[in-house]
Amino acid sequence: MKLYQLHSKQALPISKKKAWDFLSSPSNLKVITPDHMGFHILTGADRPMFPGQIIQYTVSPFPGYTTKWVTEITHVIDGEYFVDEQRFGPYALWHHKHFLKTIESGVEMEDIIDYKVPFGVLGQMVHPLLVKKQLVKIFKYREEKLIELFGKVEDVPNELSLKSF
Repeated sequence: MKLYQLHSKQALPISKKKAWDFLSSPSNLKVITPDHMGFHILTGADRPMFPGQIIQYTVSPFPGYTTKWVTEITHVIDGEYFVDEQRFGPYALWHHKHFLKTIESGVEMEDIIDYKVPFGVLGQMVHPLLVKKQLVKIFKYREEKLIELFGKVEDVPNELSLKSF
């Protein structure tokens, strides 16, 4: 069974506190998710983030397919990082680390997602055609939306990569 990793870095010309306040609010996930994903939070976004928090939502990762997704916030160091893990949803494994680091021109936001697709070999065959393509599209959208909301750091390139193990 293959393990995949998506790694994203983006610099924003804002303070670490402003970035944390936005990114650690579960309700802002809808803001940085493409509309075509049909993302709707059902429960769990009514409080500030804390370890053990369960967030339930529905999402349509592909046309004609809507699923319930349940994540747990497993680790939080205020202002530094948090981790969300899928408890129920479309992946066989989803472990998403979010890091913030102050840089000279603002803040660097880093995401590392380790995931496995379901359905064994069939899932691995579909991964490059559907899953990988969709994840890259979602993270490109997030990058553009965050630039629209907060601006862009011109001298720091954004990074996005996906590899398998």
